[in-house]
Amino acid sequence: MNWITSPLDFLFNLSEWYVSAIIGTGFFTYYLLQVVKQPGRHDVILCGSKLFVNIFPILVCSDGKFKDFLSLHLPILQEKYWPTLWCFESRLQTAFANVLRSLYPKVEYWRETLKLSDGGQLALDWLEEGCPTNAPIIIILPGLTGDSQSQYIRCLALSANRMKLRIVVLNYRGLGGMSLKTPRTYNAANFEDLSEAVRHVKILNPGIPVAAVGISMGGLVLGNYLASQQTLSEKTLVAAMVISTPWNVFKAMDSLEKPVLNLMLNRYLTSGFFSFINRVKHDDMLQGPWCMEDILKCKTVREFDSSYTAKQFGYKDVSDYYANASIHDKLHKIEVPMLCLSARDDPIQPYEGIPVEEASKSKYVAIVITQYGGHIGFLEGLFPARRDEYICRLFTQYFNGIFTSGSELLAAISKSD
Repeated sequence: MNWITSPLDFLFNLSEWYVSAIIGTGFFTYYLLQVVKQPGRHDVILCGSKLFVNIFPILVCSDGKFKDFLSLHLPILQEKYWPTLWCFESRLQTAFANVLRSLYPKVEYWRETLKLSDGGQLALDWLEEGCPTNAPIIIILPGLTGDSQSQYIRCLALSANRMKLRIVVLNYRGLGGMSLKTPRTYNAANFEDLSEAVRHVKILNPGIPVAAVGISMGGLVLGNYLASQQTLSEKTLVAAMVISTPWNVFKAMDSLEKPVLNLMLNRYLTSGFFSFINRVKHDDMLQGPWCMEDILKCKTVREFDSSYTAKQFGYKDVSDYYANASIHDKLHKIEVPMLCLSARDDPIQPYEGIPVEEASKSKYVAIVITQYGGHIGFLEGLFPARRDEYICRLFTQYFNGIFTSGSELLAAISKSD
């Protein structure tokens, strides 16, 4: 039996340092070979009836002027994506990004209250310090219960300000410290408030180019708004960007309801709804065809949407609402250049929900897909708080190109129609 006991004795006699070195070397080798992806590393996926060879990070877009524009103006697409070594797992990326971004200083906006046509109101928070009065404007739409001081909004706002671009954050009804003036709140499918905000910004700034960015649920609002403008000869926005949007809301909810970690994230998001309800119920505006007791018993986002959101906005049921909110099947209606960033491992939007095949046929929509990044994570490097974030670098490179060469891009795409 010596042939069995000898190797075991050898293993047990190894020093802790030596064992740690072996484990560390194995982990680092796995990180370099499997986690870090760059152009040239291929993964084969089946999309519909066609076989696509995808490189991570990849750019999914039809060949043409927009793809050429992105290749020219976004050098980040030619770089390796180095997800943070100690938290590349999707849920860790999502959680730690939130923690690290809390280190960003509070942004000193000036606030404008926008009175809406139905008697409601929302807050527009402007960041213009140090910017020329004729600088281009970017409207930012936060996620589910976010506002202008959400961590991911602050990092984008500060990045834009360093570029001398003016920022205005649209705080949804009842958020950002604003009270409700009508019973109506907001949802992912309804873009009427965004329409009024865009119209207001453009009236105040005639001749100034205006673009928009939507993060998570904000990407759904923005995507639905752009799809609604298909028949307009003159588009209101020169360009758009969406980050970590749940393209297919049905698949997003299915993913969020998987045990155990995704379900914990689901309940965390649902708790944000309760915080919202508790803040605005003092405004005495939450009357409607729903039962508050049932709402407060909800444990998932789908249950909340079924008990409250779908009923408030007159949808037949929650499935009807999710069908209207989803934008994976509306890309053909979008005729404004829109860059999208998604992670293959996003716990809220799984890879199979990303409209790869649809984007590959679009002249206006391009999707950058990273192998890792989680949901609004995309942390890079060993010490991610010490460097510009991936989403900020993509954001700044894209809009720098749009505001310097965007008019030529739009003209070139229009000519190719």
